[in-house]
Amino acid sequence: MSVSEAHMRRSSDRKTRGAYYTPPEVVRALTRWAARRPSERMIDPSCGDGRFLAAHPNSVGVEQDARALAVARNAASGSLIHQGDFFGWAAQTHERFDCAAGNPPFIRYQRFTGEVRRTALDLCARHGAEFTALCSSWAPFLVATATLLKPGGRMAFVVPAEIGHAPYARPVLEYMAGHFSFVQVVAYRERMFEQLSEDCWLLYAEGYGGRTQQFGFTPLERFEFLEAPPVYARRVRVAEWRMWNGRLRPFLLSREKRELYLEAAEQHGVTRLGEAASVSIGYVTGANDFFHLRPSEAENHGIPHHLLRPAVRSGRTLTGNGLAITRSTVNSWRREDQPNFLLHLSPGGEVPASVQRYLDSPQGKEARGTYKCRNREPWYVVPDVTVPDAFLSYMSGRRPSLVANQAGCVATNSVHVVKTRGGHSVAELQRGWDSPLTQLSCELEGHPLGGGMLKLEPGEAARVLVGKPTAHWRGNGEIINDAVNTMRKWRHDA
Repeated sequence: MSVSEAHMRRSSDRKTRGAYYTPPEVVRALTRWAARRPSERMIDPSCGDGRFLAAHPNSVGVEQDARALAVARNAASGSLIHQGDFFGWAAQTHERFDCAAGNPPFIRYQRFTGEVRRTALDLCARHGAEFTALCSSWAPFLVATATLLKPGGRMAFVVPAEIGHAPYARPVLEYMAGHFSFVQVVAYRERMFEQLSEDCWLLYAEGYGGRTQQFGFTPLERFEFLEAPPVYARRVRVAEWRMWNGRLRPFLLSREKRELYLEAAEQHGVTRLGEAASVSIGYVTGANDFFHLRPSEAENHGIPHHLLRPAVRSGRTLTGNGLAITRSTVNSWRREDQPNFLLHLSPGGEVPASVQRYLDSPQGKEARGTYKCRNREPWYVVPDVTVPDAFLSYMSGRRPSLVANQAGCVATNSVHVVKTRGGHSVAELQRGWDSPLTQLSCELEGHPLGGGMLKLEPGEAARVLVGKPTAHWRGNGEIINDAVNTMRKWRHDA
């Protein structure tokens, strides 16, 4: 195996296990605050290579990966390290700790599965923190670790910036507010881990057994070593945080800017997108390359034109077509022989012989074996295919695009489908879409992805503000534009 191949394999393996090890200065900052006396017993629930344990030898670690475990035992020979699943161990142990520190694995729900996830969610539920099956692993790691603390205990952890916006971060912070007398989150704009596109923040909590009505929240440009959380912090009342749908991201902005935004939301002529339209994901084929054909392919297979629907397959289609997908757009797809035509068959409908031959082709046999296809009946009927009034970017760079559907197109789940209601029109929504208010709303209601991208889930898109606020509000345009730039800067948009 070449050096580059070995590096790629190690990198892929680390990603699967969520194992990206913490910079030494971050380890030192967290352990010095959490473990204040040599006699205090510290727990690291996912100790990896043992660097947190080595920083405070009077420690206990848990690690599932055998390779990391061997490194940890060498690095922290004075610590007790258990091999196995942390959640199973935490559910059985009677030991309690003065403090905890670490960097829990960031394993997304697609890989955080099986018995480990069931044990984790059951353990957290018994302590009052209810997570859905869509949560990433770090969230139950934090709650389960907190349950092992003695009264008055402390914890200090690296957390993903998802703690500022993800729905499954809300049970974590609700638990922290209900079980600690002090909770502070420190946000860093510059990345803490150079090899990761994931932004990481720090979470500090103290006084286990107490409760608090406010969080400390400190936005900083970059990490610098401190032996305690920064003194400066915006005081975020828990009630106000709940009003922002359990998100800390809006508190990257000053109170003045947040209040201007809330003021606009209450003004006549301004509405939430979800009140003017339904927003949902497009259809899922299970085998996009099989179900979407080029005109030349359809002709070669003898597939009738009336069974092919012009389809928007990605957000890139929206950014290149201005305010509308038109018949001219679709004609250009045909001229360029683009694979933008969905084979759309109806349940119970007659299948022409030419289509049946395509379904029975080697490509068809491969397609019907995919997860989605083999779990629907009949496998070749793509469900939830609708013709919306407009399309909305799911993931975007500078800003999401709202594009009218003037050509009767359908769309995959790479974009959102929008159907107006209540007398609203696409043209009306588009008139205010590029306004500073809506741009700011997309930043506040959506959330960042790696590489500077902005993602809008359907529920987030439904909360986006559209319309024209009063002239008085628009007079604060410079302040709002500055707020938009701040939020884009925090998601690394150039």
